[in-house]
Amino acid sequence: MHDLDLLHISLADQCLYGFSAGQLKLRLPVSTALKGAGEQQGSFCTPRGLHRVEQKIGADLPCGAVLKGRKWTGEVWTPQLHEECPGRDWILTRILWLAGCEPALNQGGEVDSQQRYIYLHGTPDCEPMGVPRSHGCVRLRNTDILQLYPRVPLHCAVQIAEAACPQWAAAELN
Repeated sequence: MHDLDLLHISLADQCLYGFSAGQLKLRLPVSTALKGAGEQQGSFCTPRGLHRVEQKIGADLPCGAVLKGRKWTGEVWTPQLHEECPGRDWILTRILWLAGCEPALNQGGEVDSQQRYIYLHGTPDCEPMGVPRSHGCVRLRNTDILQLYPRVPLHCAVQIAEAACPQWAAAELN
């Protein structure tokens, strides 16, 4: 079912656009870093530039599965669990782990996206989408990451840009 060959994440739009052979196939709301764009280790910013999906984690896990260190804790997110763990950075359901493709921008040294553990991942339904709130990752609704995950092959290109998605692409799904 891998039908997407490029994901474009717009920090301005707070949207993920999925393309296949240049055609827009998918648009999903996301939440990127509260601290904005940036590549530096420890910045809690979302890195810009060209990336690729280096690993896919959680294929057989239930919706809402809580992941820590890329492993399932055995927990499934609930509002009650959320209340019991205030301040927890929830990584849920699936992970698409990104690796930077641009040396000195998002690959290598203090700017390495993979070493920064930059993911696309599910988040609690009570967290807003379309608003920057993450610690650097790209958050999606659990239902959206479940929809996206099987459509994205390993090494799929992921462009993260500050600019809005081009108007021609945004208009295609309207």
